Amino acid sequence: MKKLIPAYVRVPLIFALVMGGLEFFIDSGDRPAFIKFPMVALFLGVFLFLLVAIEIVVSAVDKVTYHLLTDEQKKQLEEAQSVSFADSKLMKMLTKSKDIDHEADVMLDHDYDGIKELDNVLPPWWVGLFYACIVFAVIYLVRFHIIGDYTQDEEFIAEMEQSDKQIQEYLKTAPDLMNAEKATLLTDATALAEGKTIFTENCVACHKADGGGAIGPNLTDKFWILGGGIKNVFTTISEGGRSGKGMVPWKESLKPTEIQKVASYVLSLQGSNPVDAKPAEGDEWKEETAPTEEVAEVVETVVDSTKTE
Repeated sequence: MKKLIPAYVRVPLIFALVMGGLEFFIDSGDRPAFIKFPMVALFLGVFLFLLVAIEIVVSAVDKVTYHLLTDEQKKQLEEAQSVSFADSKLMKMLTKSKDIDHEADVMLDHDYDGIKELDNVLPPWWVGLFYACIVFAVIYLVRFHIIGDYTQDEEFIAEMEQSDKQIQEYLKTAPDLMNAEKATLLTDATALAEGKTIFTENCVACHKADGGGAIGPNLTDKFWILGGGIKNVFTTISEGGRSGKGMVPWKESLKPTEIQKVASYVLSLQGSNPVDAKPAEGDEWKEETAPTEEVAEVVETVVDSTKTE
């Protein structure tokens, strides 16, 4: 192994395989794992150092061991190392080829202008693969064309249905896929506290800490420029206000779940009536409610058929 693959190829190859395995098994999103997670970078650095150190130690041990050998042992070692892969026992086992000294054993009687033909056997690996393909073909024929197992269309439909189920299950527990249609008003203290923190860090410059409004509109009354309610407020925060003079879109800076929390916090300020609040802007917003059925009173008139006028 050491003779076939030199150290300057072996070390980068092993390091690349380990690094590729880490990238495959560690979910790091759109960034490499060694960049997103510093511990991965540290591990790779230590691993590379150990690889180089092992190669140096093994090389030093080989040199010391070689100098301890007798002249006869050194000669035997050099002869063993001089054997190429083509002349190795493994190559002969895979090909069953004859040495040039024994070509007469497989020489045919054909002679074409002095060119003779050898009757070499097929490589065992090729013969084995050929028979394996025949067995596979027979099984495939019986299963799909005689017994009539599932077709490719049925397999495709089944896999698509399974994929859809997996996507739906993932969407149920994927908070960052929140959008305006799925947004609901949060009322728990933890979510509102997080929403308040986001509001304090990003919104107080235009809306004041109490939501009374400065450059931006008053958020504590019932009037909204682009509509109230959790879905409209979510959309306004995410996509921004009126073009040219409204609020900038926050979807590039805040995650969807963070937008939901800050929108819920903004709606919790309704009716707080802060001091020096900005005058109302926009239209009064009324939450849509389910239509109530008006039950008409049916007056039944009873006609006495026995009564005569």
